[in-house]
Amino acid sequence: MSASTTTLRYPGYMNNDLVGLLSSLIPTPRCHFLMTGYTPLTVERQANVIRKTTVLDVMRRLLQTKNIMVSSYARIKEASQAKYISILNIIQGEVDPTQVHESLQRIRERKLVNFIEWGPASIQVALSRKSPYVQTAHRVSGLMLANHTSIRHLFSKCLSQYEKLRKKQAFLDNYRKFPMFADNDLSEFDESREIIDSLVDEYKACESPDYIKWGMQDSEQLPMGEGSATNMVDP
Repeated sequence: MSASTTTLRYPGYMNNDLVGLLSSLIPTPRCHFLMTGYTPLTVERQANVIRKTTVLDVMRRLLQTKNIMVSSYARIKEASQAKYISILNIIQGEVDPTQVHESLQRIRERKLVNFIEWGPASIQVALSRKSPYVQTAHRVSGLMLANHTSIRHLFSKCLSQYEKLRKKQAFLDNYRKFPMFADNDLSEFDESREIIDSLVDEYKACESPDYIKWGMQDSEQLPMGEGSATNMVDP
């Protein structure tokens, strides 16, 4: 959390407000679930160990699965088909902008990132000063904020766990104590399940180059008058 707000606490000429940080990471309103990565991570007993870090090393490690802080990025077969929708790297420390450009060029040449085909395939970088109140042994550190389609596996896991609990009617008595569930009306649960299910489908559709057309077929099949004003009667 502290690394994600360094550009706000130590503002520069770019990425100095929360809206500016998030707007480029969220191309569509529903796909707004971000995952993070951080490097280098150190424990207390390693705090005095000097670790040589460069901009290229940091940006390359941020793309490694072991540095991703969300369990949905597990080493599963489906993860190989997942793609990045957007990436923002916040690099802290003494950094020369030319090093950032060279690092991005190396990453592009090695094809270390698999981006979606319907959006800009580039890593955004924000530079920030290190906190003067936190002493670290490394010169450069980095935080990655990424919008990645593999987050859908986390939602699918939640749905699977929900189905098991719902089948056993587990914990429902705790909800029936509240007025909105007093009449055994569990429609809120069903609606929430449908929302998560559609979110999984949308993140999966993001991996396709035809995502821009996704969802348009259903709206085109609506009868006249549903969701439109084309059924107006002439006076």
